[in-house]
Amino acid sequence: MSLVRKKTIEQSIADTDEPEYQLKKRLTAIDLTVFGIGVIIGAGIFTLTGRAAKLYAGPGIALSFVLAAVCCALAALCYAEFSSTVPVSGSAYTFSYFSLGEIFAWIIGWDLLLELMLGASVVSQGWSTYAKLFLDQIGLGWPDSIGPDSHVNVLAMLLVLVLATLATIGIKESMRVNLVLVAIKLFVVLFVIVAGLFYIKGSNLSPFIPPSVPSPNAHVDITTPLIQAIFGVPSTFGVMGLVSGASLVFFAFIGFDVVATTAEEAKNPQRDLPRGIIGSLAICTVLYVLVCIVITGMIKYTDINSEAALAEAFKSVGRGSFATLISAGAVAGLTTVVLTLMIGAARVVFAMSRDHLMPKQLGKTHPKWGTPYRLTIGIGVVVAIVAGVTPIGKLEEMVNIGTLAAFTLVSIAVPLLRRSRPDIKRSFTVPGNPVIPILAALICIYLMLNLSIETWIRFLVWMVLGFVIYAVYGYRKSRVGIEQKTGEVQKA
Repeated sequence: MSLVRKKTIEQSIADTDEPEYQLKKRLTAIDLTVFGIGVIIGAGIFTLTGRAAKLYAGPGIALSFVLAAVCCALAALCYAEFSSTVPVSGSAYTFSYFSLGEIFAWIIGWDLLLELMLGASVVSQGWSTYAKLFLDQIGLGWPDSIGPDSHVNVLAMLLVLVLATLATIGIKESMRVNLVLVAIKLFVVLFVIVAGLFYIKGSNLSPFIPPSVPSPNAHVDITTPLIQAIFGVPSTFGVMGLVSGASLVFFAFIGFDVVATTAEEAKNPQRDLPRGIIGSLAICTVLYVLVCIVITGMIKYTDINSEAALAEAFKSVGRGSFATLISAGAVAGLTTVVLTLMIGAARVVFAMSRDHLMPKQLGKTHPKWGTPYRLTIGIGVVVAIVAGVTPIGKLEEMVNIGTLAAFTLVSIAVPLLRRSRPDIKRSFTVPGNPVIPILAALICIYLMLNLSIETWIRFLVWMVLGFVIYAVYGYRKSRVGIEQKTGEVQKA
């Protein structure tokens, strides 16, 4: 009974035909691309851009987005190879199971759960800020006692519960709503870029990369980036500020990997998954960089409102009416992010429950809707509670470290699987193997080191909790483990 026992690729594919755990194949390349854009564009533009520019990189935040995009692009190539070769739900969790072994699959599944559930909570909090602003602007308002800055953020909780209901009813229905909201969001983003170009001042963009300054805290504490604590490298502005900014805005690119979680529901996964993953990432990167230039060109980075950067930037140039439109776009845009992240979380736990590493009853699909309804409802309740009671701004780095850890393992797995299973037909392959996958893993590790000591401590606590659950339940109940043990007994 080994911790690195593996599930075969053939077994992973065969599991998709089990009636109790069968998902409907209804998604096209357009659905997958919209799915990716729907989750990628949102947090980065509407909630993180301003804060990262003000605290870490200044106008150079555009380069931070490019750096984060390069890291994601390398990892995206690895995801595209895996998801098109083995189109099974679970994304990196499933890839790790047949390439690295069960313990690594558990680690990555546990990481993905952290990424997707906390990501949905973080974005729903950002949504509530813009939703309250929008309601105030149109004269309806929302009580401060149950708003974004209260002890219980009822606005964020309501959003999560409504979207969990929608995701439970069906994946295609969710995609239709997603398509409409993504169209609204893209219109607003393009409007921001075009309208903002007329208000850019060259003086606001100079210096493009502000000179580095000592950390606000002379001593090392839990909020200090780990690499700074080890090497004493300043992380505020300058070149290292760009890296620190990239580590933060990396959260903005979370999404293309969520496309891989829906592999089992794609009509033609071998062709459409690489297109959806790489296409959505490329489109969003261009839009992110342009929006960064517009925001930091309209208003000096030191004066940016980090909570609602876009809307406040237009207010500062006397275009308050534009701010209302932007708030409406943010409400629509962040809605799609929360919806997509919750769908992704449900699909990861669905794959884990089908392997019996989680209780198998959780993964049963609804006979009519064809969705893992128990999981979707349960995840919605947990996300709603976390979004409702957790202070805003405390969770982003936790999401980043979980995602970067998953990207690292997926990147390492590509050359390993090429060596162990060269016979598998691959409709898409990562160019430059093994250099590109190894480079992707190294960049991810470096970005992880730029996250705070506090984030690392929380991450380690989360991982210890995961190992305890695996030792107490997953290891003993593992479907692969039981089947291998039964086979050994029969041979004896």
